[in-house]
Amino acid sequence: MTWHPDWAGVLTGQPLQWIITGFLTTLYVSIIASLFATLLVVVLLALRLSASRIGHGAVAAFVSVFRNTPLLVQLLFWYFAAYGALPQSWRFYIGDDHPWATLPGNVSWLTPEFLCATWGLALFTAAFLVEEVQAGLNSVPKGQREAAISQGFSRWTLLRSILLPQALTNAWQPITGQYLNLMKLSSLATGIGFSELTYQVSRIESYNAHAFEGFAVGTLLYLLLGLVLGGLMSLLGPKRPQRRLAATAQPDSKEDAKDGI
Repeated sequence: MTWHPDWAGVLTGQPLQWIITGFLTTLYVSIIASLFATLLVVVLLALRLSASRIGHGAVAAFVSVFRNTPLLVQLLFWYFAAYGALPQSWRFYIGDDHPWATLPGNVSWLTPEFLCATWGLALFTAAFLVEEVQAGLNSVPKGQREAAISQGFSRWTLLRSILLPQALTNAWQPITGQYLNLMKLSSLATGIGFSELTYQVSRIESYNAHAFEGFAVGTLLYLLLGLVLGGLMSLLGPKRPQRRLAATAQPDSKEDAKDGI
């Protein structure tokens, strides 16, 4: 494969910085929003599994609102309405430059765009994740619960040792899909960055920056990120127990095979 000379232009100077910043923004938003969504799921499950009707109603309302409202509407609400309702001093503080708020790659997390995107994606994803985990819990056979209770398992021990591990095993694929979907949705920030790159290139008519190559490089980075995250989720996920079938057992020796063992 020969290196096309036009690609050298997009991989140097300001265009390269824009591409890397957009890619890292996708990565950081995905990671932070995933962690926050996981914490929300733990809280929502605790409320749903409690005996409180108020807790059950709160979870039902949360899931209904954030699952049935389009994500774009939610992001616009957090960015324009909720953020605009903050005290002016808070907004000025967030808008200032803070060296301690800069992530590796010169990406600042203390910005309205980053905070609203992370917050909105976390709430949106948590509403789907809690339903996936609940579906996994519902798939655990009722007999296992009754057997554990008859053996003196407390409700917390039953959930921690039996129900939750099996629920995660049964629902790991759809749970992985939700986390990957969060990453795909966070890539909207990357797409906006590439659109800005195209606009700037068309205006300055730079001879060392080509928008098409910029989109191509960004797409490759995005696809690579999806493959890496998907592989990590599969690697770190719970494993189903391997069942040894007698029909697949092989004779240990020629003598055993002759004797029919």
